[in-house]
Amino acid sequence: MQILTRLPHEKQWSPTTKQEALRLISEEMPDTDPEGTLAYILSQIAKGKSVTLGECRFKSAKQKS
Repeated sequence: MQILTRLPHEKQWSPTTKQEALRLISEEMPDTDPEGTLAYILSQIAKGKSVTLGECRFKSAKQKS
């Protein structure tokens, strides 16, 4: 599954690797477990949902804008 992210200053969704997603999660929520949070995000975007974490949004590439 392709992970897409969008930050507030961006107008388009960008493809993101799992390592980059872990870095974004660590920056947005430094007190949480990044791997556990990523697992939750992956489970939700697999269902077609978008997930907002701080100011960063995550979704699956197969989901329409």
